[in-house]
Formats: sequence, structure tokens, C-alpha cells
Amino acid sequence: MDKLINTGTGLPLAATELSSVERAAITLLSMGEEAASAVLRCLSREELLDVTLVMARMNGVKVDAVQDTLQTFFDAFREQSSVRGASRQFLQRSLDMALGGVIADSVLNQIYGDVIGPKIARLQWAQPQWLAERLSREHVRMQAMFLAFLPAEQASQVLHALPVESCDLVLLQIARLKEIDHELLRDVEAVVDACIENLGTQSTAVEGAQRAAEIINRMPGDRAQVVELLRAHDPDVVAAVENHIYEFGILAHQNAETIAAILDQVPFEQWGIALKGAHPALQDALMRAMPQRQASAFDDMLRRTPAAPLSRVEGVRREIMDQLRELAAEGEIALQLVAEDVV
Repeated sequence: MDKLINTGTGLPLAATELSSVERAAITLLSMGEEAASAVLRCLSREELLDVTLVMARMNGVKVDAVQDTLQTFFDAFREQSSVRGASRQFLQRSLDMALGGVIADSVLNQIYGDVIGPKIARLQWAQPQWLAERLSREHVRMQAMFLAFLPAEQASQVLHALPVESCDLVLLQIARLKEIDHELLRDVEAVVDACIENLGTQSTAVEGAQRAAEIINRMPGDRAQVVELLRAHDPDVVAAVENHIYEFGILAHQNAETIAAILDQVPFEQWGIALKGAHPALQDALMRAMPQRQASAFDDMLRRTPAAPLSRVEGVRREIMDQLRELAAEGEIALQLVAEDVV
């Protein structure tokens, strides 16, 4: 088989080397936008990302390769469709006449799966904060039913974004759920439909304070002067920016002299709590700056320090960084805010 496609790697692939995702991409590109979009709506988030990435990178596909891929597709289609069953639309009309709409819906849901499931799957692209804002307008019971249909990880993120005072009530309502009657299910579906309809209006989350801190950290010249100029405009925002500028992880970037000075100022007991869950590189940087005996005692102390609540760990880290910021302002130490190459 002739060389076939280039997927952005610089290495063309032979037809026999095509993966199932690459064959799916060729098939979708051959279907036209409307048909392809109908197929894409049925994919999971991971499947959609995989196939669209290949579709975006694909170029130079030869006719014989397309024919080979489509022939394989239609061969598989014929194997699966020699006997055609009744469509859902046909069954819906028949069961409506035989049993009535409510019972027909119940029967069809058992045959095809629930109606809300595929719709909820489309909300996997929604940001938790955006969903939480829309749910906050609903009654607690509706919030609980909505979250019960979401994947657990996404539901936990949305719940976390809801007002704190309602979280426990929502969780309690979820725990009490056993069955959702037909009318309530329609109400939940209406909320899901409204979210899908407005999905394109969601904003993009931006960690402004963090981004500003990263930019300031990389600016040449007097960064402190820049911060003070900003403080004159909005002290509260600048306080958030400074928390990111002097983030605990920057201690791993310091030279041995600065770390030695820091160790002299911070009690060992604080390190035992502050280093819980920290990146191993930070602990290694601190221990490299110590004499061997002190490093051994430091390591032993870290092992003996019991687990602590996250809020306690973050509080101790903030105390350490506040102390170091004062020392830096007084010229006692020189903090390096970003990792830099050593030459």
C-alpha cells in the first residue's frame, strides 16, 4: 500500500498501520459535517478528543486509502445490519397507542436506556462553576436529582462550587433518593435541556491573580515597585497576587545560602507540618543545605510528625512565607521567585 497520511508527526503511515482512531477519523471526514456531528455527539469526552485531534492533524489522505477504510466500514455495517429492528420512533408510536405515553416512556427507557443519560453526557464539557451558578437557582431537591445523574467526579466539583450553606442539604437529599417519579424526571430533563441550550454562553475560567503573579515573577527590573504601583489601585487584588508570587513551592528554587538563612529563621516543628504533601524536590533542597547530622534529624522529625488537616498545613505554609517576605523586604534574604537555568 502506498504511503498514506501525515498526522503531524512528520512520519507518514501505511494503510496497514492505521489505528482504529485514524480509520474512524477518515470515515468521519468522508461523511459530511451533519452526519459526522451526529456521530460525534454519541462519543464520550475521551473518544471525542482522540478522534478530533487526529482529524485536525490529518492531511494528504490518498483516494485508495479512503476507499480501503470505507470498504472496511461498510463491510462491518452489513454484518451488523442484515436484520433491521424497529426504530425507537416506531416503537414510541406503537406503545403510545397500546399503553399510553407514561407507560410507553417507562418501557422504552428500559429498552434503550434513560433519556437523560445521553443529555447529561453532553454536560461533561461544562465548567463546574457555570453549572453551579445555574443550579443555584433551583430548589435543593432539584439540585440533588441533577447531581445524581452526573458522573461522581464532576458532581463533586459542582457541589463544591455551590454555596457552602447548601452543600450538606444537597448531599442529604442525594442520599435519600431511591426513585424519581415521571413528573419530576421531566422537570430534571427540562433543567438539563436548559443547560445544554445555554452551554455556549459559559465563560472561560481564568486564574487572574495567579497569571498576574507569574507575569510579575518573570518581569525584569524592580518587581517590588510594580507590586506597589498596583497596590495603590487595588490593595485586595494585589494581596491575592502576592500570595501567588510568594507561593510555598518557590523555596525549592533558592540557592544553598538562602535556604540556610531560611532554616535559621523557621522552627523545625513548622517544617514538619508545612512539608506535608509538598513536592519531594522542596524537601530535598532543604536537606541539601544542612549538615549531614542535622539533615538526619530533620528527616526523622518529618517522619514522626503526624498527619495534619489541609487547612492547618496551608496556614503554616502561609506563616512561613509571610515571615520570609518580611526578611526579603528588609534585605536579609534574596528570594528567587522562578526557577532559572544554571550555566
